[in-house]
Amino acid sequence: MTETPESQETSQEEKKTEVESLQEQLSDYKDKYMRQLAEMENMRKRLQKERQEMTQYAMSNLIADFLSPIDHMENALKHTENSSDEVKHWALGFKMILNQFKDVLTSNNVKAMDSMGKAFDPNNHEAIEMIETDEHPPGTVVEECLKGFKIGDKIIRPARVKVAKAPAKSE
Repeated sequence: MTETPESQETSQEEKKTEVESLQEQLSDYKDKYMRQLAEMENMRKRLQKERQEMTQYAMSNLIADFLSPIDHMENALKHTENSSDEVKHWALGFKMILNQFKDVLTSNNVKAMDSMGKAFDPNNHEAIEMIETDEHPPGTVVEECLKGFKIGDKIIRPARVKVAKAPAKSE
């Protein structure tokens, strides 16, 4: 049985149509595959970012818990200058330990914030008192009662400060 030219033409058109259909399917599958790859990459990045944030959050909470004892030790050591020689020797040892704690904080990118003389910023400061004064412009930090700390740009503990305000006008 021989094929007629018309049947060969029809067969070629069918094959051509089938090839086009297969190419279309291939293109669809390729597009879906690339989308899945992109989605997986985005999910991997999101999970990595969440893990870093969780680790930093846990670390900042742990460091915040250590700041209070460090503050107490600093305050206690300030009052040892007028003590006996024996107490001064003990204080020297405690100062060395305190410095080691501060080195650990520094190595973990924890920095004390300097607030004195700067404008009050509610993101960095916690106002505990307003002081009437002509010596400083209103809204300026005039005394730092407790140092503030941050990791990078994130505040671990705001500084507790006293802020200047204009004196009340007497009548």
